[in-house]
Amino acid sequence: MTSAPPPEAVEAALDAQRRRVRELGPWFHNLHLPSGLQTLPEHPLGGDFPRFKWLQIAPHLPEDLRGWRVLDVGCNAGFYSFELARRGAQVLALDVDPHYLDQARWAAGEMGLAGRIDFRCAQVYDLAGEPGDFDLVWFMGVFYHLRYPLLALDLLARRTRRLMMFQTLTLPGDAVDGAPDCGIDERARLCAPGWPRMAFIEERLAGDPTNWWAPNAAAVEAMLRSSGLQIRARPGHEMWLCTPRADAQAARAMWQPQHDSIVGEGRPSPAR
Repeated sequence: MTSAPPPEAVEAALDAQRRRVRELGPWFHNLHLPSGLQTLPEHPLGGDFPRFKWLQIAPHLPEDLRGWRVLDVGCNAGFYSFELARRGAQVLALDVDPHYLDQARWAAGEMGLAGRIDFRCAQVYDLAGEPGDFDLVWFMGVFYHLRYPLLALDLLARRTRRLMMFQTLTLPGDAVDGAPDCGIDERARLCAPGWPRMAFIEERLAGDPTNWWAPNAAAVEAMLRSSGLQIRARPGHEMWLCTPRADAQAARAMWQPQHDSIVGEGRPSPAR
């Protein structure tokens, strides 16, 4: 029978972990490590972030994700990747910031999940050159940071086999009142509260120059549909759980040639 380590050894291990957390800071995800230590218990967004969002989403996902291939875009320190891996998924986690990836790789080791998650330094547009698709695409907290958001959404929608979890910063209000057509002299209708629209942010929002867009709820839902997805649930504020539309190919017909021309999909490589 293995004896428990002495209290001084436990405290020394905790001190070493605390030092590593400080060295890897600043953190944006508050991770709960197996030792009980948290990486950012006093989060500036309030509450236990992003755990409180996960608790809203979790009941809408299968408990058993064994055999599922998951893509986590903008994984940050890996909170969602860890939760999905715990359910059995094999996760490909992307982020453009090496600082966050260092945090995520270290935390994965602490949690015993390193073998289930592949962390890569990449942006969503890099997927244009990658074959394959995913059972679940996790696309939270990224859309509004993208200069070309619809291109990213289209890339990901085409790679979604079963589910997409989508979240974005939005404009206030949940009114949805679009129409299939609008006359050239009826453009005042575009200013109605429920018409799909996005605000463009030229400089910064909340001091962040990477915040480019703020769509309203109507625009989010319209863009998801036009990318070939249908909305299955609204787990919480600014969150949409989607599945591929049965008529996805027809929904994409209008923009597909432009998309393929931009990303080079569906055409032969240029002659060398």
